[in-house]
Amino acid sequence: MEVFTPLEQFEILIINPLEVLGVDLSITNMTLYLFFVSIFGLIMFWFGFIYNPEFIPVRLQLILELAYSFVLGLVKQQAGSQGIRYFPLFFSLFIFILLSNLFGLVPFSFTVTSHFAITFALAFSLNFGLIIIGFLYNGLRFLKLFVPSGVPAWLLPLVIAIEIFSYLIRTFSLSIRLFCNMTAGHTLLHMITSFSLLFFKSGGYVFFLFSGFLTFAIFLLELGIAFIQAYVFVILAAIYLNDSLHPGH
Repeated sequence: MEVFTPLEQFEILIINPLEVLGVDLSITNMTLYLFFVSIFGLIMFWFGFIYNPEFIPVRLQLILELAYSFVLGLVKQQAGSQGIRYFPLFFSLFIFILLSNLFGLVPFSFTVTSHFAITFALAFSLNFGLIIIGFLYNGLRFLKLFVPSGVPAWLLPLVIAIEIFSYLIRTFSLSIRLFCNMTAGHTLLHMITSFSLLFFKSGGYVFFLFSGFLTFAIFLLELGIAFIQAYVFVILAAIYLNDSLHPGH
């Protein structure tokens, strides 16, 4: 019997090798799922908001409007009125991460957000953009973010170094949190499902029923985590935006 390890589901497979000017642009399973998530999101919004919208929302339109209101309220609460202009970015981030997480729960699918390269790219580009926003809005006053008020002069160099380090580490904390949660949850789900199948094949039907119930419970937990991780990523991003817009301590 062929044995599959829990980590095989995260393996990046080359579907169509492609090299342009010495740069590897091969199409992989990750490329396809990034495409699927993007196209699915566009189709969903087309039918939910653009194609024949109803005054009294139908189910899909209602779900999207609830998501819209949820993220809008989150950005208003964390970043204030100045942050509203960046709402499309946060809403797109929320939908992309949520759909990527949910797509990964489909059997035999691929979880885009379980790869550090994707989560780091999201977090790095976001934080780099927030630094630019901070300087555009505040000029050199943005550096006040790293100089807390009321700190004794002799302690200031150490505090500034700690503040800069904690600011730079945001990229890693955002990306690692999402990547680790998706990887750990899917690995656990795979292991419990494998045990379930082994119990069934060996005739241990009582253990099979128990492990099947446990698999279903973990699946429901992973559904919740898919939403929570999208929420956590966006709310932290909104808090960081507020720091860029209002750097004074």
